[in-house]
Amino acid sequence: MAVPEHLRLTLKTLPQRPGCYLMKDAAGTVIYVGKAVNLAHRVRSYFHASVQHNRKTRRLVREIASIEWIVVASELEALILEMNLIKRYRPKYNVKLKDDKRYPYIKVHWQDPFPRVTVTRNVQKDGARYFGPYASVWAVHQTLDVLRRIFPYLTCNREITGQDTRACLYYDIKRCVGPCIGAVDQDGYRQMIADLMDFLNGQTEPIVSRLQAEMEAAASRLEYERAASLRDQIRAIETVVEKQRIISQKQLDSDVIALARDERDACVQVFFIRGGRLIGREHFMLDGSDESEDDRALLTEFVKQFYTEAAQVPRQVLLPHEIEEANIIRQWLNGRRGQKVELLIPRRGEKRDLVNLAAQNAAETLKALKAQWADSTHRQETALSALQEALDLPAPPLRMECYDVSNLQGTAIVASMVVFERGVPARQLYRQFNIRGVQGAPDDFASMEEALRRRFKRWQSARELAETPSARQDRAFGVLPDLLVVDGGKGQLARAVRVLNDFGLYERVRVIGLAKREETIILPQQEAPVRLQPDAPALQLLQRIRDEAHRFALRAHRKKRAKIAFASNLDQIPGIGPRRKAALLRHFGSLDAIRRASPEELAQVKGISRALAETIHEFLA
Repeated sequence: MAVPEHLRLTLKTLPQRPGCYLMKDAAGTVIYVGKAVNLAHRVRSYFHASVQHNRKTRRLVREIASIEWIVVASELEALILEMNLIKRYRPKYNVKLKDDKRYPYIKVHWQDPFPRVTVTRNVQKDGARYFGPYASVWAVHQTLDVLRRIFPYLTCNREITGQDTRACLYYDIKRCVGPCIGAVDQDGYRQMIADLMDFLNGQTEPIVSRLQAEMEAAASRLEYERAASLRDQIRAIETVVEKQRIISQKQLDSDVIALARDERDACVQVFFIRGGRLIGREHFMLDGSDESEDDRALLTEFVKQFYTEAAQVPRQVLLPHEIEEANIIRQWLNGRRGQKVELLIPRRGEKRDLVNLAAQNAAETLKALKAQWADSTHRQETALSALQEALDLPAPPLRMECYDVSNLQGTAIVASMVVFERGVPARQLYRQFNIRGVQGAPDDFASMEEALRRRFKRWQSARELAETPSARQDRAFGVLPDLLVVDGGKGQLARAVRVLNDFGLYERVRVIGLAKREETIILPQQEAPVRLQPDAPALQLLQRIRDEAHRFALRAHRKKRAKIAFASNLDQIPGIGPRRKAALLRHFGSLDAIRRASPEELAQVKGISRALAETIHEFLA
């Protein structure tokens, strides 16, 4: 393969040292990240005529406009850097976990005196304990529903002193143990949360043994109500454990990983085995699983990316076959776990049966998902065709945009822009507008007009920029919608029509209003609204995008309002200016956390003296 002239000098100057390389296209976008023990040998191999590259690599090489590299001290450092760069840039030619940016975790706030249990998408080194990742938020909440019936942990944000005179409803329905009223002390509550974490790790037998001993002791002291509560907790644990399949009598702690794929998609199934029991399983889809990628390469990339995100690494990882870079990955996993980790490829027996079972589940999951996608695609196409007919559009509206406004008596006004492509939410294209031109009394019409004017000004700018060499298309603003939907009736629709006329787009962009009260469709220059049956696919599609726009606007409004409230509270404290306010927020994350902090903790923030910390604590108490 001939080396392009613009890359000759780069290839000549590559160092013969370990490191990572970033390949970029003409627009400067990182399209591939790789690592090498010897950068010079590895990168030059892409351009050797004697090497038989697959189709994906040939396409990659044709797009390379420039190459950058980063030298590191060892192959292990190169592995870690490569994974961080892939996560940062998400290059299109690398194999990636689908939507791996924000997998959900269960977070136990162990650093707090009375730990709460929440859902998060950000793992931090903050003293908390994390469990996951889970494939979906639904899976997390399903797990939390089970946990809370067994371990009734706190969910409120009140400060726990044990001196409150009255507990909330959750205490009455046995979904909280009531530390706020002193029904359980700090040690007892923390023991329950420790049990919860052991339960998530599959260590149930020690919990049951201890609870049985406590139950018997309570009964001997004639504390029958306490004994009954412990009995119910034991039964709840045993009910869950009975549903967990016994995999082995050898008390295995393993993750079992297997892969299923077809010509376009790849699905990885992970079984989590703790104490010889299957305590859970998750499936993950892979992006960039081109048919030219072999199973070994796909599995290697999955293992690296999954255990970068995983909150815990088990003692054993069972795999269907060898993976690339096994020794260096094993060394990296040892460092993550803090103990030895085995990468095993079982050939026979119980462990091989587990891998085969995971592979069967992966194949069935992939088959079921593809059937769901096909059914969903058919329903979306049906809805788009029905909408085309109902609105007399020249073609199905493949790109739809919907706008909504949210405010509280004219304050913290935010407008949302939601985009659906082929009937499916394109969340990466959602945008919000902080409305600046409306002050005092609320004016939804003016707010809607401002949002639309700013949207189409961005379209003009994107169109002008597109004429420059190597410009990248702005998919959020640079593409016009086939159908523009405003949440509201004739007033909002009239403002939208005015904006489109001012930008010369009225003939190019169809616009409608969706009146919420009677769910009717308002058309420009048409007196009578269009009424569709409540179960009509076209109306349901419009309702879905309208509800999504409302949800997105409301969430943005609440965030803005919280920031205003936060700023107004801190602004009243003498000695707190913008820099110290920002430092406090970065350190604690919220006003509630600052309010709960002691003067000693406040004084640890850069720029906060002990005297000022005392002032903040007294002011917010």
